[in-house]
Amino acid sequence: MFLTISTTGSPERPATDLGFLLHKHPGKAQAFSTSYGRAHVFYPEAGDERCTAALLLEVDPLALVRRGKGRGGAPDAALGQYVNDRPYAASSLLAVALSTVFSSALRGVCKALPERAEQPLPLRVEVPALPARGGPGLVRALFEPLGWTVRAEPVPLDERFPQWGDSRYVRLVLDAPDGTLTLSAALRHLYVLLPVLDDAKHYWVSADEVDKLLRAGEGWLAEHPEQKLITSRYLSRRWSLTREAMERLELVRLADADDRDVTEIDNAVNEDVDTEEQPVPLAVRRREAILAALEDAGAARVLDLGCGQGQLVQALLKDVRFTKVVGVDVSMRALTVAARRLKLERMGERQAERVELFQGSLAYTDKRLKGYDAAVLSEVVEHVDVERLPALEYAVFGSARPRTVLVTTPNVEYNVRWESLPAGHVRHGDHRFEWTRAEFRQWAESVAGQHGYEVAFTPVGPDDPEVGPPTQMAVFTRGEQPAGRGGDRTEEVTAA
Repeated sequence: MFLTISTTGSPERPATDLGFLLHKHPGKAQAFSTSYGRAHVFYPEAGDERCTAALLLEVDPLALVRRGKGRGGAPDAALGQYVNDRPYAASSLLAVALSTVFSSALRGVCKALPERAEQPLPLRVEVPALPARGGPGLVRALFEPLGWTVRAEPVPLDERFPQWGDSRYVRLVLDAPDGTLTLSAALRHLYVLLPVLDDAKHYWVSADEVDKLLRAGEGWLAEHPEQKLITSRYLSRRWSLTREAMERLELVRLADADDRDVTEIDNAVNEDVDTEEQPVPLAVRRREAILAALEDAGAARVLDLGCGQGQLVQALLKDVRFTKVVGVDVSMRALTVAARRLKLERMGERQAERVELFQGSLAYTDKRLKGYDAAVLSEVVEHVDVERLPALEYAVFGSARPRTVLVTTPNVEYNVRWESLPAGHVRHGDHRFEWTRAEFRQWAESVAGQHGYEVAFTPVGPDDPEVGPPTQMAVFTRGEQPAGRGGDRTEEVTAA
């Protein structure tokens, strides 16, 4: 079982940097033990202009049988356990070897050349024998959307007898020009898609495989056109795991698509509004309204659910009245950006104790969300499919149950005031719906009544006499709340 990774370079940026990125020295061959054989890493060529790293996996068929793992976790029958293509054709065995031998490179970590690890490289990957259930067409459908130029040549069953046709194997060559892919991305593509094309796993697929898939698929799988096929095959067609993975990928896609504070609509100011002051973007007005409502509620420990890139978390940390601020998002990429925005690594100890970021899905109950004074859902609900809203409602209002919950969402009636928004369009391509004021009120009152809250409504932005404000906010309260300073800002509505 064999795979090569090549790159090109120059005297200023030598191709032998590949050795640093892979953490394997080009000047020597290295061997590593695996559960099913021995992996060897060596460099057929290593120069400033071109460098190639090779991974050779020697599979021990007896070890494979002794561990009782055939295709998809079930033993093959009789002789097929001992005589098969496992030692020769790329499969989940090679994918596991990749993750074991090149674990740091897979994560994009390189202490020697950290900036190089983050830069795209000119890459070529060659796999002489790749089982492809679906043929060259499926190979292209899987790799081309990721930025690869694909050459998948079918291997004939027997070159002496062309009339027999082609086998299910292909010779694969993947090319990514400079500026397209990082080495980490390339390795993660291979880690997921090699077993997908083989359509088999050499080990039993358990629940932790979903986490492995989402980690390796971060940044590309949620938007892949063949997401469903990839997920199903990677998880050996286990329906419950596939459904869980698809739901989590959908939430990742929604979170990544929600660029809350840099969209034109979110930062736009209606020019028809007469004001002598410098126009204030809607995103800023929304944060100001949220901070005021949290102050009115006397909240000290606050959850930002669907925190995105951390703008609200940053604003909350500037106010010492908020003693604990927790940002939760399903997207690790968004949380990484938030951590950079907040400068968590350089934050003082006392300040660092006030803030926490963690990954979580609002489609599931989470005991980490309990015990807080307030929770904020700012521009979140409209990104959730209507049929999934009850799960979110229970996770927040039924399970976490903070004293105060703030929900902001666009007012669709106001859309006619945006000159840049075509008639009949929502403000963001990923919005699953946008509510009128009456629809939002009906939803909020229903949620409040089911879970023992009272709800009041506050306009955010200019309150147009005909179509209302651009953003509408519901303030849910449970139990006695401290008296605030905004009595005339809200219209009180008590749920029956």
